[in-house]
Amino acid sequence: MEATAEEVDRAVRAAHAARGALADRTVRAAFLRTAADLLAGAQEHVIEAADAETALGPARLTGELARTAAQLRAFAEVVDEGAYLDIHIDHEDGSRTPPWPDLRRYKIPLGVVAVYAASNFPLAFSVPGGDTASALAAGCPVVVKAHPDHPATSEICASLLRRAAARHGLPEDVLTVVHGFEAGVELVKHPLVSAAGFTGSIRGGRALFDAAAARPTPIPFHGELGSLNPVVVTEAAAAERGEQIGAGLGGSMTMGAGQFCTKPGFVFAPSGEAGDQLLKALTETVSGTGAGVMLDHRMRDAFVHGVAERAALPDVEAPVTPGAGGEHTVSAGFLTVPARRLVQEGPHDALLEECFGPVTVVARYDSPDEITAVLSRLPGNLTATLQIATEEADGSAAGLLAELTPVAGRVLVNGWPTGVAVAPAQHHGGPYPATTSTSTSVGATAIERWLRPVSYQSTPEALLPPELREDNPQNLPRRVDGRRS
Repeated sequence: MEATAEEVDRAVRAAHAARGALADRTVRAAFLRTAADLLAGAQEHVIEAADAETALGPARLTGELARTAAQLRAFAEVVDEGAYLDIHIDHEDGSRTPPWPDLRRYKIPLGVVAVYAASNFPLAFSVPGGDTASALAAGCPVVVKAHPDHPATSEICASLLRRAAARHGLPEDVLTVVHGFEAGVELVKHPLVSAAGFTGSIRGGRALFDAAAARPTPIPFHGELGSLNPVVVTEAAAAERGEQIGAGLGGSMTMGAGQFCTKPGFVFAPSGEAGDQLLKALTETVSGTGAGVMLDHRMRDAFVHGVAERAALPDVEAPVTPGAGGEHTVSAGFLTVPARRLVQEGPHDALLEECFGPVTVVARYDSPDEITAVLSRLPGNLTATLQIATEEADGSAAGLLAELTPVAGRVLVNGWPTGVAVAPAQHHGGPYPATTSTSTSVGATAIERWLRPVSYQSTPEALLPPELREDNPQNLPRRVDGRRS
């Protein structure tokens, strides 16, 4: 049932009132661990509901649930450690020019966070997902706008997180779910919402981003909107292991019916015999992939229309034709085009836009100059991949790596981008339209999106927050007078 404007207002106000209850870091960490335990304990019920709504399958959803629980536990560890507070203390020093007063800086939670759930990850990027986990870890209550593709799963997960909160004496309203398109619009405009996280389409995300910026008080909007995830295969790599690369590409671009945000959707492959061997292996792999069910009919229709439009362009061929696989399914495929067709602006620019589903575009290049020219025209991406030969690992491929770095937030060598490790060094973000900010939505540093720094100057000890007091009663990591303590 879609939430009214009044119901959204009540949810946000209740979340706002719950802010103080999240102040205790010990309680917060325990809450996150209990939430993970309850999700894992309800695995059968959660997966049954999610599979009924998304058709993603028990195997995929079991892995996603494990990832979701692991994210919650990982952020509990981040809260326990306390390094995310980024504490700096500079003692008074009159010998400096100009003199330094006593300054103490750390980070505090922004306030209520609006989270917009993703369609393709009903757990890991939805109600109990990374945006929610990182915001709660920062001490921010969360109001989630559930995705219409999995409302029952959203409610089940919300009830588990609310139950976890109650077990630790926290108000259940530290996490609330609302439904409906208009509810999402009302949410980003609400004056008590302090930040937002979004995973979805460029069109929808950009509309919300603009609404967030147009408020009387603009708020941070961390949106993940779309990504082509280019792959560059060097001629030497294709000659050395073209068959292996073709098979790996086929597996990556068809994984989950091509509905991963990190799907490799655009590939540079050399012309000539080495590239032909790669395409032969890709053809065999993709041809052997069965028809898949997309998340909803709107996405299916967009996929079928999108691949047909692209396949009709001059010099575009379809060694394996993507499109409608049946009344409710789609068939995987790929398109090829001479890279020279993409060097300048024209109708082939459609090939440089993400097509959500099991398809990739292979641009056959005759020279490295064509790679450089087309790369300079690509929009921002979550990932970029370089496939090199053994001999090129000595540094000769450094130029290509340098060309890929500006277009993506994560650059891979001899791997595939599908699969995003939840690790401290992870970065899941990139230049626009991959994301609307420079932050990551995966990994420990995702917590930074929901915090802001504040400094206290010449403040008496008794008035300081415990985190900034001289005796460090909470034993937190910090930098004092420029040195780690």
